[in-house]
Amino acid sequence: MIKKVSKRLSSTFIRYSRVWRLLKKPTLYEFKTISKVTVIGLLIIGAIGFLISLVMKIFSV
Repeated sequence: MIKKVSKRLSSTFIRYSRVWRLLKKPTLYEFKTISKVTVIGLLIIGAIGFLISLVMKIFSV
């Protein structure tokens, strides 16, 4: 049982370390682009939620 857990942890660690080696710090351009897309997505989701709440308030009267 302990060997199974040890083997699983070792395998997981190897996979995570492989991914960690592939990571790189984003450039300023990449960071700005990701930030813009994230903000736009949040605004769209917020607007949809607001519209749904307005429709529910209008039609519940």
